[in-house]
Amino acid sequence: MSSEQHAPSAGEYITHHLQHLQKNFSFESVKQTSIVDFSLFNLDSLVFSSSLGLLGVFLLWLGVRKATSGVPGRFQAAVEILFETIDNQAKGVIHSAQSRRFVGPLALMVFVWIFLMNFMDMIPVDTLPQIWHTAGPALGFKDYLRVVPTADLSTTLGMSTFVLLLCLYYNIKIKGLGGWGHELIAAPFGNHWALWPFNFAMQMIEFVAKTVSHGMRLFGNMFAGELVFMLIALMGGAFAMSVTGWGLAFGHVIAGTIWTLFHILVIVLQAFIFMMLTLIYIGQAHDHH
Repeated sequence: MSSEQHAPSAGEYITHHLQHLQKNFSFESVKQTSIVDFSLFNLDSLVFSSSLGLLGVFLLWLGVRKATSGVPGRFQAAVEILFETIDNQAKGVIHSAQSRRFVGPLALMVFVWIFLMNFMDMIPVDTLPQIWHTAGPALGFKDYLRVVPTADLSTTLGMSTFVLLLCLYYNIKIKGLGGWGHELIAAPFGNHWALWPFNFAMQMIEFVAKTVSHGMRLFGNMFAGELVFMLIALMGGAFAMSVTGWGLAFGHVIAGTIWTLFHILVIVLQAFIFMMLTLIYIGQAHDHH
C-alpha cells in the first residue's frame, strides 16, 4: 500500500493520541463508553503519575541528603528556596504549627509532583507514543499511550478528592465532631432551626464545588495545552507529506517554540495554584464560623 493509505487523518491522529491505555479490573483492554465509568482505570496515567511521584520524593530526598551548612550548590539552593517559599505560604494560611508539620511537606510534595506531571507535556508529543506503538503490542498491550497524567480528569479529581478528605479530617480534628456538625447547620446564614436545611445544603454545595473546580482547573489547562501541541505537530506532519508547504514548516517551528515557552509558565503556575488552593482549603478547615 502507499504511504497515503496508511497515514491517519488529522481527526484520527488526535483521537488516537487522546485515547488512554485503559484496563478493567481483570486487566483486560477496554475503552470507556460513558463519562463516568468506575469499572476501568487508565493504566498509563497510573504508571506515569506513580513513577513521577517517586521521582519527586527521590529529588527532595537527594536535596536533603546533600545539604551542607556551608555555601549551598545550585540544586540545594533551589530546594531551599522552594521550601522556604512554600513554608511561608503555609504559615500565612495555616496558623497551627502542629498542622503545618504535615501540611507544609504535603504542599511541597504536591507542587513538585504536579510540576513533574505537567512537565511531561514538554516532551515532543509523538516521542513516547511512537516507542510504545512498537513496544506495547509486543508486550500484549494496546498501542494507546498518554503521558501527561494531569491531562487526565481521573488524576486531577482524585487529587482534589484527597484534599477534600484532608479538609474533612481537619474539620473534625480541630472543631470536634459535634462542633463541626453544628457548623454544618449553623453557617453561613445563622443558627436558627428554620435555616438549618439551607445552611447544610450550602455547605455541601461548597464542598462539592471546591473539589470539582480544584481538579477541573488543573485538568482543563493541561488538556488544552496537550491539544495545542498535537495541533502544532499536525503542521509538521502536513509539511512532511507535502511537496511544497514551507510555510507549514516555518509555522510549525515558530508556533512550537512560542507555545513551549508560554507553556513553561503554565505548568509552573498550575502547580502553584493547585498547591495554594490545597493550603487555603485546609486552612479554611481550621477556621471556626
